[in-house]
Order: sequence, then structure tokens, then C-alpha cells
Amino acid sequence: MKISEVGFGAWAIGGTSYGMVDRQDSLRALAKAEELGCNFVDTAFVYGDSELVLGEFLQGRRNHWLIATKYSGQKAGIVETVEEQLKRMRIDTIDFYQLHWCPREKDRHLYDDLYRLKASGKIRFIGVSLYNAGDIDYVLDHTDLDGIQVAFSLLKPNPYLARLRRIKDKNIGIIIRSCLESGFLSGKYTRDSIFSDPQDQRHRWSRKEIVWMVKAVEQFRFLEKEVGTLLWAAVRYPISFPETSTVILGTKTAEQAGINFGLIPGNVLKGETLDRIQSRQKDWGLRAFKWMKRYSALKRIAYKWFH
Repeated sequence: MKISEVGFGAWAIGGTSYGMVDRQDSLRALAKAEELGCNFVDTAFVYGDSELVLGEFLQGRRNHWLIATKYSGQKAGIVETVEEQLKRMRIDTIDFYQLHWCPREKDRHLYDDLYRLKASGKIRFIGVSLYNAGDIDYVLDHTDLDGIQVAFSLLKPNPYLARLRRIKDKNIGIIIRSCLESGFLSGKYTRDSIFSDPQDQRHRWSRKEIVWMVKAVEQFRFLEKEVGTLLWAAVRYPISFPETSTVILGTKTAEQAGINFGLIPGNVLKGETLDRIQSRQKDWGLRAFKWMKRYSALKRIAYKWFH
């Protein structure tokens, strides 16, 4: 599949985790993304109304888009869930279908289900959305999938960065998520930012967690001079690694789509810039480890840094 470097993350348009959203705003956001060259959208059954919105949007334009969605353990089972998702999105085939977690030996049959669904033509390519180092190692060692989805950002380079050589040798497609770290690497949030919408997952963040994130972001402000904006740098960072296929950005309005898909230059970061980033990551990682010992509220975030 020939895929746009920046893809449309459709979690937000489902209205379940980043605040309520108007359906017409979502449709306009998708249309703007298409106008600016985006051809890939990533969603999931559990992202609220996201698949239903896509089903409305895709009418008459299916051939312009590559559709990725996920199985999240619905009781109906994976085969029945795929059939339901095809109906929700009003399509005949899903381009890239993922398990929303990494099954191990107990649920090994799910990989076999994926292979059979691919052979049936209901799905073109198959993969898994992964969350830690163990997940990546397991998939690389024990499966024959077409691609994986992993988190990767300026703030949390691992486990992806530490496994680039193995990923390259496996020759699989890579979807990068969370490169903006819940929006903080857009550079628009401060230590005093408040997330008042109870539908926004950041509503549950403590003040210490918000302050920690802002401090982490400040370590990379130097990129604004070299790249133009922190957001551009945050997106261009994962694209600078040839193993990366696409970076998905959560988008829910046409205004956001104009920024996410229209203003990010296509060229990669320079080698010296990547070296400087790595130096900052190591320095900040050591400080994060020390803070992790002092503040239990930060353990969840700091743990992800090292794994």
C-alpha cells in the first residue's frame, strides 16, 4: 500500500476520550485531510462513533482511503466483529486490521483468526497495536504479521528506537501513534493548563503529571528554531526514521486538519539534529528516573520512558 506520511487518527472524532465533537466537524476534518493529501485513517470499534462517522464520510470516496481499524476483545468474537465493522463503515474490505493488544500463548488462536480473515479477502493486511517492549519482541519472534502500531515520540523514544534494526530486518509496516503525547508536544499547553471536559481523558491527570509533561516538553524547545514549530518537529521526528511508514495524528476539526496535514514539511530532520535530540532524551531520562523515586504519581509516565 502506498500510504501518506501523516495519517488521520480517528479516536477523537468518536467523542469518547478527547471531548465531545460535532459530527459535521468530524466530516469536515476528514474532507480537509483528504484535500491536503492524507489517504490513511486509523480507528477502532471502541472509539465511540468513529467507525459510523467514517461510514458516512466514505460514501463515494472509498478508493481514496486506506482504512485501518481494530478488534478490542468484543464478546461476539473477532469474525463477527469484523462483519459488524464492515457494516458500520459501509465497506467490503478493511485494508489493515489490528488486534488492539498483544495476545500471548493463551489467546494464540487470535493470530490464526487474523490469517484466515486475510485469506478470505475481508482484510487485506493484518497487524497488532503494541504497548511495551515485551509486546514488540513477542510479535517479531512469534508471528508473521504485515505491520504493527507503536507509540514513539520525542519524549518516549523507546521501545521503538531500541528495536529499529530488528524491525527493519522483519520488513514490516510501522504505524506510529502518540507522537504529540496527548497534544503536549504541540507546544500549546502550560503548567497551568486545565482540562475541564470530563470526556477528555486528560481531565483525570494530576497537576504533578501536567507539570512533569510540560517540563519534559521544554527540553525540546530548541527545535523551534531549527524546524519552525515544536509540532512540526514532533511529527518529523518519527518520519525521519525510514522504518516508519506513517504517523497518525488525532484530528477532530477542519482547523486541526489544516495544521496537521497542510503545514508539516515532508523532509526529514538532519543527522546533527537527531543526535542533539538523542542527547536531550538521555539527559531528561536520567532526571525522570530520579523524580520517579520521589513522586509516585509520576511512575506511570516515567515507566513508559524506560520501556
